[in-house]
Amino acid sequence: MTNQQLEQIKMIRNEITRFMMKYKFALDEIETKVEILKEEFQALHDYSPIEHTKTRLKSPESIMKKLIRKGGNISLTSIEENIKDIAGMRITCSFISDIYKISDMLQNQSDLTVLNVKDYIQNPKPNGYQSLHLLVEVPVFFSDRLEKVCVEVQIRTIAMDFWASLEHKIFYKYNKDVPERLLKELKLAADSANALDRQMERLNHEVQAIKDAETEDVLEELRSITINNQKFSLPPALLEVLGRD
Repeated sequence: MTNQQLEQIKMIRNEITRFMMKYKFALDEIETKVEILKEEFQALHDYSPIEHTKTRLKSPESIMKKLIRKGGNISLTSIEENIKDIAGMRITCSFISDIYKISDMLQNQSDLTVLNVKDYIQNPKPNGYQSLHLLVEVPVFFSDRLEKVCVEVQIRTIAMDFWASLEHKIFYKYNKDVPERLLKELKLAADSANALDRQMERLNHEVQAIKDAETEDVLEELRSITINNQKFSLPPALLEVLGRD
């Protein structure tokens, strides 16, 4: 192999690296946003709707396979136009209502552009899959330019995530038609997960109503704040002065 050929391969490699890095940076940006929302909600409401998050970048091999399936031209421009889930974030919540709270908070971010929303909770897939998908454009600031990069955000409950993860494991790399009996059982399992979600949501509302009725305990909680896991008592004089405004 000649030096010229080596240099050409190096240039192509660097171009692909830059292309993939912008999706990595977009994930970094949205991870920071979600972490801020999580900490803010925890501080103000003594509760976080976000259980945990997970991010992933599609491998170049996976990107190419999907591009070929979609019939796109083999180029970085074609990849960007045709493959919208190169960068992905999954947000797992406790309750169904939390999903929509997080969705609203993200959609209210002025520098995020929501390109598409797919609500598979209100309209589950035939196999029973449930989740809320947001396709957002994230601004990424480089030293010499600004790029808006697509990130797919999936928001689901713990029960939904459990079902989806096991469904994926069961059928991963299974290329044959799945027997109808198994499809029906998976759909029943998805319905059971949804029923559990609805029941836990109801129980949570009932417990919250009981807590809200205990005014003395609520008043005691309001006399302190917690920042970064450190609890601070609020001076009565400060509460009195601010209460006059």
